Amino acid sequence: MSEEADLVLSDIDWLITVDNGRRVIRDAGIAVNEGRIVAVDKSAEIVKRYSGRRNLSGRSRVATPGFIDCHLHSSFQLSRGLADEAGAQSFLFERMYPYEAALEGEDVRVSATLAAAELLKHGVTCFIDPGNYHPESSIEGALSTGIRFIVSRSSFDLTKSVLGILPDRMIETTGVALERAEEVLYRYAKSGNPKLGASACFRGLNNASDALILGLRKLADQYATLLQTHACFSYSTHDSSLARTGKAEIERLEALGVIDERMLLVHSGWLEPEEVAIIARRKPSLVCAPSSSLHNGYGNFLFGKLPELMALGVNVAIGSDHASSGIVDMPQEMRLACCCYKETRVNPRVMPPETALEMATINGAKATLWGDRIGSIEVGKEADIVLFDTRRPEWQPLLNPVSNLVYSATGDSVRDVFIAGEQVVADGHLTWIDEGRLFEEVPAAVSRFKQHLKFDSMIQLRWPVS
Repeated sequence: MSEEADLVLSDIDWLITVDNGRRVIRDAGIAVNEGRIVAVDKSAEIVKRYSGRRNLSGRSRVATPGFIDCHLHSSFQLSRGLADEAGAQSFLFERMYPYEAALEGEDVRVSATLAAAELLKHGVTCFIDPGNYHPESSIEGALSTGIRFIVSRSSFDLTKSVLGILPDRMIETTGVALERAEEVLYRYAKSGNPKLGASACFRGLNNASDALILGLRKLADQYATLLQTHACFSYSTHDSSLARTGKAEIERLEALGVIDERMLLVHSGWLEPEEVAIIARRKPSLVCAPSSSLHNGYGNFLFGKLPELMALGVNVAIGSDHASSGIVDMPQEMRLACCCYKETRVNPRVMPPETALEMATINGAKATLWGDRIGSIEVGKEADIVLFDTRRPEWQPLLNPVSNLVYSATGDSVRDVFIAGEQVVADGHLTWIDEGRLFEEVPAAVSRFKQHLKFDSMIQLRWPVS
């Protein structure tokens, strides 16, 4: 007599488990009950053992674990097209910080909803946000789509750096920044919602005092969360740190004693030799943000050392960063990560596609501190599963599904997405929200915040519009 399960996926052409054995199973099946995977096997065995309350065929599908985007500014989703052809100083202090300061809570809600919608439709089931000034609105927007979300409140306490001065609306004292960060951690770090987590975050070293960094480290320890920051993303931030403190960014964090395996460092492209040794020793998780570096010309592929750090045992995940650098599409980010390192190393063996898929799944799960829950398709894990439609030209011929996924596919071939066994994308459409209504909310939000910006000067339209 067969056992009952809430969901049975059968006849999956290719199942890429990313489990401990890195198994790839042909003609596979998965049984899910109460949100967790209870069996992974050949389809015939699963169908024999389990009777599904719901059954779905995986014919002409490739199944993977849900992707984990370890760095996405969801409040920047409405900034697409506002920060093109801008160097680090211009990007931050003339474009993105003024944009962020102009947002009200309702704008952030719309932006976060739009960000989560794009992530889900491209196979991302969990993401980490570095924060903004309306975390409750981010939560409302993101969770309305059914996605997993790690929220943070943005923290700055130094108004001026070598790169520029923060907008007045973003300036806080150290005490206020720490107080508001703790409010978020207190409310959401242990919220009881399995889809919601929280993180402590200072947005960058050059606008954060030692007192703020140490205070946030203490809060992260108290609430058992991540401590995250942008670090070493361009020569200008590296040089600014040396000019202001006499130490490079990672050297400064080491001197403060805050780096450990529960720290998340985004970018980490410009490293001094001793900083490589520090990271290899302390083992924080790093986040590669390919499209961001390429769009803004940061040089993280030319000068970064992520393949070497991975060889030294450092956990490296992947993030799309923000819509203002174009794509929010994990398969495309994986391809960029692989191919850009191959090009800059002049070595086709560097960063094979399997490494990129690990970065987007199991490595990302470790970086979120949820490695025991998500990141692979195996018994006991929560059932975050993505099905790709292979009846598309970019998936054919299908000889090596990992190669097709990373080197030729895009997120547009995602057909179905499950989070904890619940279908949040069905045949390419979101199931939790009305996409049409969302697209109607976007221009209204843009109309609101553009009144506070030199909007036309931000848009680089070089050809005449009539």
